[in-house]
Amino acid sequence: MNAPNVIVDKLNEAEAFANQLFSVAEQRGCFSAGRTEKEINTKLYDLAFELFGIKKFWHKRIVRSGKNTLFPYKENPPDLMVMNDDILFVDFGPVFENWEADVGNTYVIGSNEDKHKLKKDVEAAWSEGRKFYLNNKDVLTGADFYAYTKKLAANFGWDYGNVHCGHLIGNFPHELIVGEDVINYIHPENHLRMAEKDKNGNERFWIYEIHFIDSPKEIGGFYERFLI
Repeated sequence: MNAPNVIVDKLNEAEAFANQLFSVAEQRGCFSAGRTEKEINTKLYDLAFELFGIKKFWHKRIVRSGKNTLFPYKENPPDLMVMNDDILFVDFGPVFENWEADVGNTYVIGSNEDKHKLKKDVEAAWSEGRKFYLNNKDVLTGADFYAYTKKLAANFGWDYGNVHCGHLIGNFPHELIVGEDVINYIHPENHLRMAEKDKNGNERFWIYEIHFIDSPKEIGGFYERFLI
């Protein structure tokens, strides 16, 4: 069994590789108009293999643009073409040496002020949420943190776009081990402290997600990282 500090190091390392993947993709102009979401998804998959030799992802790979950015993870909206002056987000869970990453970014094509504000806000809100978590992590329940995050969305002038705002992360395949119970999500019905150990007495580690939306304007923004 790996010590908690080793797990944190491995998860941070996996996230650093995922961030590098998106950085190179942005440098190569992958997030641009004139491509479908599916085409961008495939380019990212191919780039992950080119850079790191990986083809394993622990959850479905998501690229969403335009009105599809309103949809949370569980949905499967029709494939859209990325347009000029568009907004899109990506949510990838690459597995590096059996350690899971889960990274989400928002990209804005063009100069639309609302879309640029949304991108800026999801990133800023994630940082605020992380500070709140670190200051309250010994007593905070999943329900508490979800309620805080919904208020955070309102404070920034947006609605919150998902039924949860994060989940457990770990050694692949953690989903088969922990299952789909709400206690494994930062969920309004999860009244277990996030600092609780698992049934085997092991420390649990969390991914935090921000998904802000404006339904009338048909735009959403997403940002996701390892909470530690």
